[in-house]
Amino acid sequence: MPIDAEERLIARPTLHDQVVEQLREMIVEAELVPGDRVDEKALCAVFGISRTPLREALKVLASEGLVELFPNRSPRVTVLTDRNVREVFEVISWLDRKAGQLAAEKVTDKDIRALKKIHQQMLQHYEHDERTEYFRLNGTLHSSIVKIADNSVLDSLYAGLLTQTQRARYMAIQLHDHWDQGVREHEKIFELLANKDGVALGELLRDHVRQTGERVAESLELGDSESK
Repeated sequence: MPIDAEERLIARPTLHDQVVEQLREMIVEAELVPGDRVDEKALCAVFGISRTPLREALKVLASEGLVELFPNRSPRVTVLTDRNVREVFEVISWLDRKAGQLAAEKVTDKDIRALKKIHQQMLQHYEHDERTEYFRLNGTLHSSIVKIADNSVLDSLYAGLLTQTQRARYMAIQLHDHWDQGVREHEKIFELLANKDGVALGELLRDHVRQTGERVAESLELGDSESK
């Protein structure tokens, strides 16, 4: 039977997808500051695009809670609040716990090797104080554990919340003592995963994620009190 080349053509990232990803990264890594207006004209110049794809991308980010849209006014980067951080991290920590339990049942030696490779790269970035690179791999690591859990409902729920936690996670690694603690906990995560100890792994992942949210929430509270 002849193969339909058009039907089988592998899709490449569209301009829309690329703009969404670039803007999301700029917000997560605080290149676009919370509370600031989004300068559409400047961003169009930076990306070399017209306003139409930019505005379509901003609608996606608004649905993710990263920007606010207003009629006849420039969009604004949403402000993180301690309450929002606590609420989101409380829920995603439950998902991480379940992911750990399921992943411990299903993990393979190949999975362990792949995760260790990611972890070794993270350690190199940690030793060189390369926080942004470490942060990006940390997201890959946690998402990989969810993938190993192999539960489509869990995967969908996790992906929906992950973007909402990324700004706070990026803030967390700017707190050096928290970064140190996170590196130590990752070592324990690998040990429990390799030993297929789902109960202990689930508890550790839940606490690991919840503590990240709490540290960032406390930092936001402190910033609010100092600004008053």
